[in-house]
Amino acid sequence: MPDIALGFQPGDTIVVTGAGSGIGRSVAVQAARVGLHVSAWDLNPATLAATVETITAAGGTAAAVVADVGDPVAVAAGFEVTPTARLLVNNAGPPSSVDLDFEAALALAVGSMRRMTEAWLATGPPAGASVVNLASVAGNFIGTGSDWYTTAKAAIAGYTRYLAAYRSGEVRANAVAPGMTDTPRIAGFADSDMGKRVLARIPFGRMGDPDEVAWAILFLLSPLASYINGVLLPVDGGWMVTQ
Repeated sequence: MPDIALGFQPGDTIVVTGAGSGIGRSVAVQAARVGLHVSAWDLNPATLAATVETITAAGGTAAAVVADVGDPVAVAAGFEVTPTARLLVNNAGPPSSVDLDFEAALALAVGSMRRMTEAWLATGPPAGASVVNLASVAGNFIGTGSDWYTTAKAAIAGYTRYLAAYRSGEVRANAVAPGMTDTPRIAGFADSDMGKRVLARIPFGRMGDPDEVAWAILFLLSPLASYINGVLLPVDGGWMVTQ
């Protein structure tokens, strides 16, 4: 039995990309707590296995799909072994700290998200299908030093609005814009000079916890948010209002 109720159909399948660590892992673990079957996707077999083990040890159900969401063949193969899913969380994407070619980065960060969404919609999700895409405060509310990251995250918000406006007969689409979140990708950043400057501008004076982002995502996916469509929700502790 789920220990938290958000109105989901027990046993419904949720696909979570980038489920091996960080926000994706938190979404997968908390999704199982609300009674969802988790199809956990990631490139890293070891971290993905750890996520699935955490879920099953707590009494949930999950299956690992080792796949590169940037590879159309891998995406198609992943959906072949995944039960028809009502819910999708597009979380996978390169970190801002990586120096990437601009055009290649957009294809990787935004193109892969569209690829996942289109492949999922092609499976014919049941009524009430819902997707949440991971954007960022960067590119949408504040600037950042990475040109490709800023552009990609703004494009993700734009793609979400497209889905909400023109594909609403198939899916309800929203996005979240996390602020500085305590994930392995930014380990040690809070102790750097720049990290301290950022923390000083967050009203709560701390980074977000991945679970705090995960619960925002699950709310947007849930029937409780059935009339919320096309929203970009900041989950940033109030950071953007200080900019």
